[in-house]
Amino acid sequence: MNLPYRLILASKSPRRQELLRSLEVDFEIRTKEVDESFASTIPVNKVAKYLAVKKSEAFEDLKENELVITSDTTVLNEGQILNKAENAEEAFEMIQSLSGKTHQVITGVCLRSSTKKVSFSETTKVTFRALEKAEIEHYITNYKPFDKAGAYGIQEWIGMVGIEKIEGDFYNVMGLPLHRLYKELKHF
Repeated sequence: MNLPYRLILASKSPRRQELLRSLEVDFEIRTKEVDESFASTIPVNKVAKYLAVKKSEAFEDLKENELVITSDTTVLNEGQILNKAENAEEAFEMIQSLSGKTHQVITGVCLRSSTKKVSFSETTKVTFRALEKAEIEHYITNYKPFDKAGAYGIQEWIGMVGIEKIEGDFYNVMGLPLHRLYKELKHF
């Protein structure tokens, strides 16, 4: 894909970096600290897109030929957002709350240049089978999923043994909806 822009990925996430590399585009990583708070009046299914746009607004100094990609992923379980776990106990509670149920993973993405902005979100439904306590503990002990929304990575052991079904973009659950992103970049 030949883009008329220098791509900037505004993410420290190694998963997002790996995913964008897999699209075979050149990019640089540039991050800025952004307050990720949001008003409680924002519907939970709109938070990821809202935060992606908010992160893009920190890049007000873009050059004419630069395009920044910002994103945010939320895990929604029974209408509640599951953020990143602070510790093993919180991770256990989160994963246990997902056990035997279907939840939603929503990734919001914003593409911004000095003259244009496009934002969107993708939703994927993920169904876990009923997980045993020992399985959850094994995962947390060995994979330490404290940097992931909902305290799990679909590409890791827990995803391989625990996820029965997904509806939507697999890569969206990893943090970047590649199919939609590719399409949006081509038409930006």
